Amino acid sequence: MSTVFQKNKITEPALFSPCDTTEKITDFPKICVSTFSENIIQKFASLDGAKKIAELYTANGAVPVYRFCYKGVDIAFYLSRVGAPACVSGFEEIVAMGAEKFVLFGSCGVLDDEKVRDRIVIPVSAVRDEGTSYHYVPASPEIQAEESGVRVLEGVLQNSRIPYVKGKTWTSDAIYRETLPLIEERKADGCIVVEMECASMLAVAKYRNIPFVQFLYGADCLGTETWEIRDLTDFGLTNADKYMLLAFECGIQM
Repeated sequence: MSTVFQKNKITEPALFSPCDTTEKITDFPKICVSTFSENIIQKFASLDGAKKIAELYTANGAVPVYRFCYKGVDIAFYLSRVGAPACVSGFEEIVAMGAEKFVLFGSCGVLDDEKVRDRIVIPVSAVRDEGTSYHYVPASPEIQAEESGVRVLEGVLQNSRIPYVKGKTWTSDAIYRETLPLIEERKADGCIVVEMECASMLAVAKYRNIPFVQFLYGADCLGTETWEIRDLTDFGLTNADKYMLLAFECGIQM
């Protein structure tokens, strides 16, 4: 039996597409930003000028999609669900609504604390230890980020004088199966962080030909034999304005 994990090409056509389940919205913003932090989304949704323009519907409930005008440019934003399948499904439906450029950001587990601490992470490639990406691009151990997206993010961070590091991320489906031997293997492969969506999002953006940028900020540390849980409020929520505005800037520069 051959599964998607062995196939060297993607089969077509799909039985149904996002356009069959999601209506295109007139004047939907061309730029869309998303993150996994409900606190960040709620904060920006409460700002003067933010307006709800759509909803994404799932069995878990409806997810509002908002519009905000930043530097004279309309930008859509919404809360992404955690995990590759849910994150990619939301992206697919947002593109069906009319988005043409996409920026995603969120926290990650740190594998190399010396390189990552106090820096934004620009993923340049992702190890495909998940399943969703294999339905969008042929099987391979890793997927590369588009150089154009990396350049955009690097330029925005340099102009903002925010320290950053470029490196490889490990995208895993199983948060409770990040075993010590596997962590060491991924570190030896050159991974500096671990998360749950990047490989799949790079794949779907490539498949749909949508310019895509993703950046990460470090949270818990998995680089030693003792897990350092850390407080996520120290690694993102207190920096909500900075991260969201960085994402807006990236969207404008794409």
